[in-house]
Amino acid sequence: RAEVRVWMDGAFDMMHFGHANAFRQGKALGTHLIVGVNSDASITEAKGAPIMNDAERTRMVRSCKFVNEVVENVPYVMDADYVRHVLQKHRVDLIVHGDDPCIVDGRDVYEAAKAAGRYRTIPRTEGVSTTDLVGRMLLLARKPSLEEPATPTRCSELGESEHRGKLLRRSRAFLSTSRMNSCFARGTRAPAPGAAVVYVAGAFDLFHAGHVAFLEAARGLGDYLVVGVHGDAVVAKKRGDAFPVMNMQERALSVLGCRFVDDCLFDAPLHVSETMVQSFKITVVAVAARGPDAARPDGDRDDPFAVPKKLGLFTTVDSGSDLSSTKIADRIRDRHEALLARYHKKAAKEEAYYDQR
Repeated sequence: RAEVRVWMDGAFDMMHFGHANAFRQGKALGTHLIVGVNSDASITEAKGAPIMNDAERTRMVRSCKFVNEVVENVPYVMDADYVRHVLQKHRVDLIVHGDDPCIVDGRDVYEAAKAAGRYRTIPRTEGVSTTDLVGRMLLLARKPSLEEPATPTRCSELGESEHRGKLLRRSRAFLSTSRMNSCFARGTRAPAPGAAVVYVAGAFDLFHAGHVAFLEAARGLGDYLVVGVHGDAVVAKKRGDAFPVMNMQERALSVLGCRFVDDCLFDAPLHVSETMVQSFKITVVAVAARGPDAARPDGDRDDPFAVPKKLGLFTTVDSGSDLSSTKIADRIRDRHEALLARYHKKAAKEEAYYDQR
């Protein structure tokens, strides 16, 4: 098959499985996917500062298994000169974007690409967007913690009760299907005979660059990485009824889209049993060195990792990253008023898109 080079670009702020699915669809239009990541400066000028910085957003894009190549510091609005630059320097055949409009100051961001006859669209993934995730986070009242449960937002903390009502009405539930799961799982393989199988588990809520760093480090401990994604009830019991922000299917798809993951266990049990170890032929069970599970005392009767510890399979891994869902929540809380205003503006546009279909 002749090489067909596809270009996609965007902010990819708080990157989620919808972005990964867009990359999957874009890649399917060709053979080689190049993704340009908009710079902090150009995003800020066009629509306000992103929540995640350049390095974090770029790392997330690089970690997606559907992406072949990443270009940094791409402008948010591509003028005719930049389109020519992309087509020539990167030998691009097609420029691809979702079928939702992308307008800045009344101007189509992709008008130059369309004029060049190289523009194609893909259907957006319904039920998730960065706007939607920010809206969900705005519903949390207090700083989330791995150790302490969180409580839902009081209406007064969002400003007025009508604001909370709008957030709730606009949040669209993602509808998972077996086809979507299979599309993300395509290319997964069984571990080779005698392979060192590493197992890790967690919520992986708001899947972010800290998670990616952990998974990359865990993958380095063996030949094959199985990631357990805890069900919603398990996460809520551990962190409080306001969590998880994303449901289990959303979180699992985010994990499946990561290039360091070989397989994913949906609705993984909190405790790692001997049956699990035997069934998956697990040789290493790892937890984050900076996380609460690494600090559990020996003999803790509620320790989810008691079995792998007894079998000598337990270890900790330091990813080198201290980014967490808690810190992302802090960023959103610190910019609450600005993000709330931006949310209502963006959410209204998303509703208009769905209404016009």
